[in-house]
Amino acid sequence: MAFQGSLRELPLADIVQLVAVSGKTGMFTLTRGTERGAVYIHNGQITHARIGIVEGEDAIYSLALWNQGDFQFSPGVESEVRTITHSNTNLLMEAARRSDEWKILAKKIPGTEFVPVLAVRERMSEPVTLTPQEWLVVARTDGHRTIEEIARLAKLSPFDIAKTFYGLVTAELVEIASAPTQGRPAPVHPPATLSSLPAEPIAAAASAAAPVVPTVTTHSGVFNAVVRGDEKRSLQILCTKVKQEAESASLSPGEPGIDKLYRQALAEIDRGRGLEVVRELIQTLSQNVTSIRGRDAGESFREKMSPLL
Repeated sequence: MAFQGSLRELPLADIVQLVAVSGKTGMFTLTRGTERGAVYIHNGQITHARIGIVEGEDAIYSLALWNQGDFQFSPGVESEVRTITHSNTNLLMEAARRSDEWKILAKKIPGTEFVPVLAVRERMSEPVTLTPQEWLVVARTDGHRTIEEIARLAKLSPFDIAKTFYGLVTAELVEIASAPTQGRPAPVHPPATLSSLPAEPIAAAASAAAPVVPTVTTHSGVFNAVVRGDEKRSLQILCTKVKQEAESASLSPGEPGIDKLYRQALAEIDRGRGLEVVRELIQTLSQNVTSIRGRDAGESFREKMSPLL
């Protein structure tokens, strides 16, 4: 049995069940524009799925949100790996739940193919507190990447990234493109650049022996610094956020060991290294927090920083 059709007429949940009830083995290929996903079924049970770098259940949940595109079933094709062990019923129920949740997200996030743009609010004075995952998303938001592209960079599902952007849009820190134009979304406003934004100074402390350390608080000035800064500035601020969380976890603000590791990380960023510096800082500070406050505190810190790993 080989068949194909449109996802507008038959969504993923329906076509999986059509094949599952007959106990067939094979592969569904799903295409939407340049995107391509695959769902493998063995004796009627879903065993593996992938879309881009996302595999397993997250891939199923992402593909189940597609309401357009095409599918084709190739009988007899099996996967060499198994990433899914839950039953079809459990998978499709969770996919349906996420679909309902997406209806809420869609009020502010029209689709994962749209481009988010960081917004500068000139008169904003209230505090802005961002979670590690929000920092991870903000650091990759350049006014050109789509939500799906950011998800691939962050190695997270588009659904999870869309949920993060929902909070940022609600807080009026991010705007979403108004509508796709010529195959790519057009920003509501042009992406922020160094020349288009006001030159609000960022206080910094410097010495001859140490790299410049940005003074970072949880107020709007920091968010604006990320908006108008380059990758280096974003990485510096991420390192500062990690340092602050480590000091909080260890109950030791200004602890010399933490500060030393932090400054070493900034020096590595000055030498041109990238996001791996932030990850290495988290690893070493996790050990530092453990030595100061114990294993539970170290594990709690690491778990809180896990979105950046």
